[in-house]
Amino acid sequence: MPSTTTPRRPLNSRALRRRSVLGGGAALLGAGALSGCGIPSAYVAEDRRSAPDRSEADRRMAFSNWTQYIDVDDQGRRPTLDAFTEKTGIAVTYTEDINDNDEFFGKISPVLTEGADPGRDLMVISDWMAGRYVSLGWVQAMDRANLPNVTANLDPQLARPAFDPGRRRSVPWQSGITGIAYNRKALGRELKSTADLWAPDLKGRVTLFAGLDEALGLLMLSQGADISRFTDDDAHRAMDLVQRMVDNGHVRRFTGNDYTSDLASGAALACQAYSGDAVQLTAGNPDIAFLVPEEGAELWAESLMIPNRAEHKRNAELLIDYYYQPEVAAELAAAVQYICPVPAAREVLAASGDKDKAELAENPLVFPTDEMRARLRTMRDVTSAERPALHKVWGRITGV
Repeated sequence: MPSTTTPRRPLNSRALRRRSVLGGGAALLGAGALSGCGIPSAYVAEDRRSAPDRSEADRRMAFSNWTQYIDVDDQGRRPTLDAFTEKTGIAVTYTEDINDNDEFFGKISPVLTEGADPGRDLMVISDWMAGRYVSLGWVQAMDRANLPNVTANLDPQLARPAFDPGRRRSVPWQSGITGIAYNRKALGRELKSTADLWAPDLKGRVTLFAGLDEALGLLMLSQGADISRFTDDDAHRAMDLVQRMVDNGHVRRFTGNDYTSDLASGAALACQAYSGDAVQLTAGNPDIAFLVPEEGAELWAESLMIPNRAEHKRNAELLIDYYYQPEVAAELAAAVQYICPVPAAREVLAASGDKDKAELAENPLVFPTDEMRARLRTMRDVTSAERPALHKVWGRITGV
């Protein structure tokens, strides 16, 4: 997802890895489940989460993020981070060491459970996984007095996730939509709803996401469920439909981020897709369209979180708030081209005088229109109690 100063790069592979379903192990279990297995609870009480904050005396911090998820210029520098250091005097050690939610969870969980120094002050975690960090008590509440720009500029639609009401322990870095991408020209018509995927002429030409967390929200929405409070029956009703579509050969296969190759080659005519990929798909092939179904699509985010025992908490909060200045958020949006969590950045891009940036300001996959926003829904987390049974059924359907 290119900036205006760097060459267009291949379709990102972050989306699946950030949104991928947990395959098993301790990451599937909440604090109660761990205790029930005879393993000491991983939950960390509030009074054991903080460390003495060295921010005032030690003007630095460490930031862990996913690859290709920040602005980079032709010389490989990160302009917005450099500007933050110049403005505040806080040096940022920026590391692209998050490759997979499950993998990172496994890497950091022993440290957080034991109450040791995590070696980082800020990290970006997918909201569905962020809920586990919150429920386990592994992240600190932020001092809202240090976040005036977040308070003023955060997209209201992202402000109240079920796992963290009021965003006390998480702040969105970027956001996106799970919807449908399809080849409008090859299909010869427009699609309007997720149910349109099951039309007879699409038999064998539809792909769905392999991950439970990625696929389920859109499928439940198509059946009228409120995904912010979905029930076990809602989930099984959606999975029953998919089972029927697998049995009759309608679903070509279940995919990761490789759905883009099926769509590009024509092997698939329609598929579940991420809005961040669609920005590039449609730029490369105007016959490809991205649909936010009339009954709704899933809105999701990756969020900034401060782990327990971080030694530069205030410095991390200052960095978070810095990225919520509309001018800075606009630069980041121009580089990564996901949904910007700062709506006011749109006006900055529109007024920039740069043709590409002005066009980006009008892209509804970066700044959704009011009409599109009315169809976006946020899915509640699949709880640790629900996950094993749902995953067992979904794994049987998908074969993964």
